[in-house]
Amino acid sequence: MKFIDEVNIQVQSGNGGKGSVSFRREKHVPYGGPEGGNGGKGGDVYILGDENINTLVNFRGRKVYPAEHGQNGRNHQMDGSHGEDLILHVPVGTLVYDKESESLLKDITTHNQRELIARGGKGGLGNMYFKSSTNQAPRFAQEGEVGKTIDLHLELKLIADIALVGLPNAGKSTLISSISSAKPKIADYPFTTLTPNLGVVKLGEEDSLVVADIPGLIEDAADGKGLGIQFLKHIERTSALVHLIDCSMLVEPYEAIEQYATIRGELLKYKEAVAWKPEIICLTKIDAMSEEEITKFQEAMEAHADKKVLPISSVSGRNLDHLKELMLKTKHSNTDKKSTEEHNE
Repeated sequence: MKFIDEVNIQVQSGNGGKGSVSFRREKHVPYGGPEGGNGGKGGDVYILGDENINTLVNFRGRKVYPAEHGQNGRNHQMDGSHGEDLILHVPVGTLVYDKESESLLKDITTHNQRELIARGGKGGLGNMYFKSSTNQAPRFAQEGEVGKTIDLHLELKLIADIALVGLPNAGKSTLISSISSAKPKIADYPFTTLTPNLGVVKLGEEDSLVVADIPGLIEDAADGKGLGIQFLKHIERTSALVHLIDCSMLVEPYEAIEQYATIRGELLKYKEAVAWKPEIICLTKIDAMSEEEITKFQEAMEAHADKKVLPISSVSGRNLDHLKELMLKTKHSNTDKKSTEEHNE
């Protein structure tokens, strides 16, 4: 299925039905009174978060989504039926914007989160409602209220705990397939991953975290080069980054430092808040390196980044358990920090 993370659609809530103008007509009742029923309410439009959907592709072809209109009132004091509500299922992580004002209407962050977008029009009152002591036979009723039409911009930003970032072929897809049940496409050429992949990493019986494999970034990605800014936004919601650097084909440590600096620079150009998320740096594909080479690159990277660097191999599994523990620790640390900030507010 094609990955679509931005669409423009129009939603229309239903019109309210017209009230009825009707009079009682029965044998031997020469002065039957008004009996026109009320019109039914128009259907509402809702957005519903659905964790079983991971793309907005279902909205790609169709642009207008109307709810059902309320039915008109009828005689014998019978009200019209309400219009059926329209419920649009979207992936968790979808932002719903008013396209005209560019204001954020709703942020869908949980499964089954249901949000009202456009309320249906009220049904018009029938003539029986307007009967009074001075007007025993009203010959008018209300029109139904017109529903709302709203142009929406839907934007999906994946919700994950950890984002894997790095240059193309850094080993992100292989890593996520090794530590989770995700099965991304893996091959030895740039841009194998053309869409973000999500994997659930389980640690013991109770703990787990969601990891996103972000398609490989290149220099000037923040300006639209390569896969560009299209997927950088999916990093925004994550708690931390795991920065993967493939040193297996490099000769000198400065080459690894340049790769690291390239990705860091693109993250800073995109949004500083993204670049300064907690970060775990990993040297990948160390199964193709000697211990001497691993040590040389690790020490150089640690001196440059001023933090610990973890060598890993997704093929042999070396240090993967340690990496999962670090990711879980980072997730919990970030959760505790957010809880503290919210409490202080």
